[in-house]
Amino acid sequence: MAPPPFVRAVSYGVYQGRMREAIHAFKYDRLHPASAGLGRMLAEAMAQISAEAPAEMLVIPVPLHPSKFAQRGFNQSRSLAAAALGFLRKSHPQWRLTLASSTLLRQRATESQAGLTPRQRRKNVRGAFVVSDPARVTAQHVIVVDDILTTGATARAAAQALVQAGAASVWVATLARAQRGERFGSTSFYPNSYQDTYQDTEEEEPLAAASAADPYAASYSTIGSAIGKASF
Repeated sequence: MAPPPFVRAVSYGVYQGRMREAIHAFKYDRLHPASAGLGRMLAEAMAQISAEAPAEMLVIPVPLHPSKFAQRGFNQSRSLAAAALGFLRKSHPQWRLTLASSTLLRQRATESQAGLTPRQRRKNVRGAFVVSDPARVTAQHVIVVDDILTTGATARAAAQALVQAGAASVWVATLARAQRGERFGSTSFYPNSYQDTYQDTEEEEPLAAASAADPYAASYSTIGSAIGKASF
């Protein structure tokens, strides 16, 4: 129930249906071309804070442990962050964002968060992150980027490590947020009302059929109309 160490968390949409399928295809099936469409969505999520966030910020993807990176072959959060910055440099040229993907490290391997309770999730990632060079983040404003925010345990742990290293403020941006058990009321969320009550949805919805001309566009261009935007 304690306020998290980040200022605000924003996301593009809900982790269900086409969004869930798209993230799984990108993350687990290594459908790398999807990073462009998903990166654009992440950029739209990040743009929600552009009016109130500092003019100059570091963008730090949530890191993988080296063993997980070796197994997966890439860090989906870094790929999404890099793609999002490409869009934001065009849409928000005045917003000075710098990718700092090696600044935050995962110092111990953690088990998958899937299937864990909120309390187990917090315990699982507690102390999992460390800042490689504290001088890099001292007095800096940071956006932590990840693919999904469920209970916020990972975002809390990452933000806590950055704040302890001297970051001036930490914000969080994700592609998707897990569905609440009850219907969402407001679409805006700040830490003073934060509760660890988010949970993964198991709803399955097949991707739209891909067109022959562009096998990826048909699947991913329809995601936005199906899920909309949300920030919390």
